[in-house]
This record gives sequence, C-alpha cells and structure tokens, in this order.
Amino acid sequence: MSIFAKIFETMEYNTTRGPLVIAEYGRNIQKMIEYITTIEDREKRTKAAHFIVNVMAQMHPQVKESGDFKHKLWDHLYIISEFKLDVDSPFQPPPPQTLSSKPESISYHNMEIGYRHYGKNITLMIEKAAEYEEGPEKDALAKAIANHMKKSYLAWNRESVSDDLIEEQLHVLSKDKLKLHKDAKLTPTSDILARNKKRRPFRQKDDKNQMHRGRKK
Repeated sequence: MSIFAKIFETMEYNTTRGPLVIAEYGRNIQKMIEYITTIEDREKRTKAAHFIVNVMAQMHPQVKESGDFKHKLWDHLYIISEFKLDVDSPFQPPPPQTLSSKPESISYHNMEIGYRHYGKNITLMIEKAAEYEEGPEKDALAKAIANHMKKSYLAWNRESVSDDLIEEQLHVLSKDKLKLHKDAKLTPTSDILARNKKRRPFRQKDDKNQMHRGRKK
C-alpha cells in the first residue's frame, strides 16, 4: 500500500479526539499530519509533507493572494504537528515559543482631552500655536482655531454656542497662552448651521439616486 493510501486511511472524523490545533484545516488534515510524524523514512516523510501542504493550499485558495502563502502553510504544518515534524522543508520551522510569546504592548498617549467634542487634533493645534511669538501670525492662528472649535461644537450641539464660550474654552485648553484679538470676529453661528443644512440635502439626494440605480440593476 502506498504512503498516500495510508494517509487517506486516516481520514475519518472522531469526536473523541483532542482539540484541533488550527481548526480551519479540519480534523482530517490534523490526523494526516499526526500520521506522517510516525513515518521513519525521512524521504517518504518529506514527500508526504509536501503532499499535505498542497492539500492545505487547495482547501484555502485565498491564501495565495499573500506573497508568502507557501511559508504560512509550512508554518501551519509544523504548528499542527506540535513541532514534532522533521522534514526537508523549503522554509525554516517557526520556533515553538512563538505560540506562547505575548505580542508587544502598544503604547498609548497619556494626553487628557479637556473637551472631548473637540478631539485630540484641536489640542495638538493649540499646543503648536501657543509656541508662536506674540504677533499677527499668532492672532490669526488663534482665530482660525477658535472658528474650528466653533464648527466642532455645533456639530456636537446643533442648537447654538456663544463666541464668549468658545473664547473661554480656548483659554482653558491653551492654558491662557492663546487669546483672541479684541477685533477678531468668529464666523456667525447662523452661517455655520446654514452650511450644514445645505450639505445634508445633497447627501440625501445622492443616497436616493444610488437606491434608484440599485433597483434598476
């Protein structure tokens, strides 16, 4: 009996067996891999391993979209064998500790956002603008940031907001390093709300057109 016939002999499902190492390949692939680890002849064992990798690739053709799909399949072969498989592989087997090692922790910023509706970007903009020397450029930046804050505020609370409140919160966020020039005037609330209302009908119209085209298809 050929080695491949012996491999296919192992393809019966048995719920009394232990858990699957990589469930996406199923019980039969796992049993086939378990079997070839018992083959004493290295050449036959290697030939069987190549055969199983090809079967694994046919089971999941989508993996071919990644450039290193063959490498991944061989890694999975070793992992399913619990690193007991010793064959002539085109790739080095992954170290067993890769399964138990923890991923590196991602560092998060410790920045506290005073007013969450403005977001982190506004805070960063204020920090940069606060570094400028006093003068027309810094005044222009303060006004631009205040206008952006006002737009953000109205997106969060669509009713109304006073310029005094925006100016007060600008002082708080900048720790009094940014102030509006006495002649500075922010964009009127009515203009911002009117612009927002004009944008919404276009979006609704586009949505209706897309729905209409979808029905035609």
